[in-house]
Amino acid sequence: MTRPIIVDAHEDIAWAGLALGRDYLRSARETRQLEEGTDAVRRNGQCMLGLPEWLEGRVALICGSVYITPRAAGMMDWDPQSYADAEEAYRRANEQLDYYERLAERSERIRRVGSRADLEAVLASWDGESPQVGIIPALEGADPIRRPEDVEYWYGRGVRIVALAWAAGSRYAGGNRAPGPLTDAGRALLDVLAESGMILDVSHLAEESFWEVVDRYEGPVVATHSNPRALVPGPRQLSDQMIRALAVRDGVIGIVPYNRFLMPDWSIADGKEAVTLQDVAAAIDHVCQVVGDAAHVGLGSDFDGGFGAEAAPLGIDTVADLPKIADALAERGFSESDIAAVMAGNWLRVLRAALP
Repeated sequence: MTRPIIVDAHEDIAWAGLALGRDYLRSARETRQLEEGTDAVRRNGQCMLGLPEWLEGRVALICGSVYITPRAAGMMDWDPQSYADAEEAYRRANEQLDYYERLAERSERIRRVGSRADLEAVLASWDGESPQVGIIPALEGADPIRRPEDVEYWYGRGVRIVALAWAAGSRYAGGNRAPGPLTDAGRALLDVLAESGMILDVSHLAEESFWEVVDRYEGPVVATHSNPRALVPGPRQLSDQMIRALAVRDGVIGIVPYNRFLMPDWSIADGKEAVTLQDVAAAIDHVCQVVGDAAHVGLGSDFDGGFGAEAAPLGIDTVADLPKIADALAERGFSESDIAAVMAGNWLRVLRAALP
C-alpha cells in the first residue's frame, strides 16, 4: 500500500517551543538528548515532534495550536505561557503566532497555511523533492479574543480554527473540567466567528456547551483531538450521541494516540506496551461504526501537549510513526481509500470547504 500523507489536526508546537524552549527544526531525538535530566521531561514527557520526523512520517499538514493556560485554574503554575486576564491572553497568543511565523521564516520546508491556495501548494510539494509541512494556527481556548470585534484581527493573523474553551473553561463556555453552558458572551461570539468563516473546535467543551454550539453555530464544527467516551469514560471524551451530531454537521473527529484516552485507568506504571496500535485503530473504528462510514474521523495527535513518547502506544515513539496507524487499519480490514480518508482526506475536505 502506498503510504498516504497525513493531516494531524492538533499539535502543541508553539506552546512547547516557548514554554519549554524546544526548537522544532531539530529532530525530536536531538531535543530529547538536550532535555535529558531537565524539568521539561518531567513536565511534558519525551519530545515527539521535529521537522525531520514530520517529513519522515509524511505529515503534510498540521493544525498548530495556540494554547495558553488560565492561571486561575492553578493546574500549571510553572507555565510561562499562562494568563491572568483577557489582555494577557491576547499578548500570549500573539507570542505563539509570532513563533509560528519565525518557524516558517527559518525553514523553507515549513509554510503557514491560511488559504486554499496555500493548502494546495503544500500538498503539491509532496509530489516533488522538497515537500513542505503546512501549519494552520488554531486557538485552543477563546480568551485571547478580548471582544467579538477581535475576531477579524485573529483571522488576519492566520487563525482559522477556534475552540471556545480549554479544559478549565473560559469566559465564553464551560470546559470539560468546568461544566457549564455557553455564556452570553460566548453566544455573541459564535455569531461573529460564523461570519468570519472560522472552523469551531469542540474538543474541550463541557457537554452543555457542546450541545449549544451544535444547535447554534452555522459554520463548520469539528473535534480536532477527542476520543470515544464508549471506550474511555469521562467528560473529556465524546459520547456516541455527540459523535453522531458532529457527523450530521459533516464534521471530523481527530483521534488522539494517548494511552489515557485509549485504555481506561491507564497509568505510566502500566508501561506503554499495555496499549497498542490496534487500540488506536479500535478508537477510529468505533467512530466509523457509530456514524456508518469512514468519512468523519481522522488524527489529532495532541503530541507535545502534556504527554510524551512514554505515554503513547507501543510502536509510536515520535510523530514519524503515525503511518503505522494506517497499517493497523489495514489489518482491521479498512480499504485503501478509507485509510487515505482517515489519514488525511477527511480533514482536507473540511479545510478545503472552509479556507478562503
